[in-house]
Amino acid sequence: MCWPAPAPDRLALQNPTGASWPARPIRGGRPLSALTLDRVTKRFTDFTAVDALSFDVPEGSIFGFLGPNGAGKTTSLRMVLDLLRPDSGSITIAGQPPGRAALSEIGYLPEERGLYRRMTALDLVSYFGTLKGMRRAAARAEAAMLLERVGLGAALHRRIEMMSKGMAQKVQLATALINRPRLLLLDEPFSGLDPMNQHVLEEIIQERARDGVTVLFSTHVMQHAERLCQQLVLIARGRKLFDGTPEQARRALPRRLQLVSRGDPSGLPGVASATSGPPVDGWIPWQVTLAVGADPQPLLEACFARGLVLRDFDQHEPSLHEVFMHLVGHDLSREAA
Repeated sequence: MCWPAPAPDRLALQNPTGASWPARPIRGGRPLSALTLDRVTKRFTDFTAVDALSFDVPEGSIFGFLGPNGAGKTTSLRMVLDLLRPDSGSITIAGQPPGRAALSEIGYLPEERGLYRRMTALDLVSYFGTLKGMRRAAARAEAAMLLERVGLGAALHRRIEMMSKGMAQKVQLATALINRPRLLLLDEPFSGLDPMNQHVLEEIIQERARDGVTVLFSTHVMQHAERLCQQLVLIARGRKLFDGTPEQARRALPRRLQLVSRGDPSGLPGVASATSGPPVDGWIPWQVTLAVGADPQPLLEACFARGLVLRDFDQHEPSLHEVFMHLVGHDLSREAA
């Protein structure tokens, strides 16, 4: 199921309660932020869980909130939901502070799953819909469609206690989606799902984004962020290490190349290091590391310009997992020093 997107000239959405969310202005041809954290800090006694954290989540984007376990992701989301109050800094949700009014536009899937185990899937999801202001009949119809979409159409009347962990997690996802929120917060949503159901969840995230919903999901598994995110923030020990697009994140690491040539590429523009292997029939294999931010194209042009004969020129694009390991590892090393 995919709900219709709003008309191009209007950003207001109609939710199942019958209320209409106001159209929001666009500044400079770009949507405003759905969520902003500005130097947010949260301490527990002498432990700083979130340390002067700032970032913006553009409306309608799929935003990755990345970091290792214990980085401060869940604490940050609880402050967005007004379950915790920051010690300093500010949070705005579509221009308004956290609170009851903002919560009406948010759907939340917590990391710690908790459901009424004696209720059926249909009763539970529709009950959450009524808690969010939906009429009972509308909530029940919406719940049935959502459960069908997540693959539980045959289990509408099965009690939660009779479901597997993965099935129960999909029921909880449906409770987060029942009121068609404009901002969807998913805390480690892929945890406990098998690969097939992870794929279904990725499809649902993409559907919601196409419908104009802003999706922020936290994870420490980079493959999901690699496939889904248009923008991301990486934090460790409560501090921001990176904020930008996946492409910008990859540029944080030097690119690596594998060359096979009849000459030495050391000293060419952009080359930070070059290590050779044993030659074969006069051809020498090289492992080349470029300087941070250097592009392979000028190096290739320099090879031709200087008469360096090439047989192979293969470049390795860093993955988000490699960026994650590099930035988090560098942060830990700096702290230890």
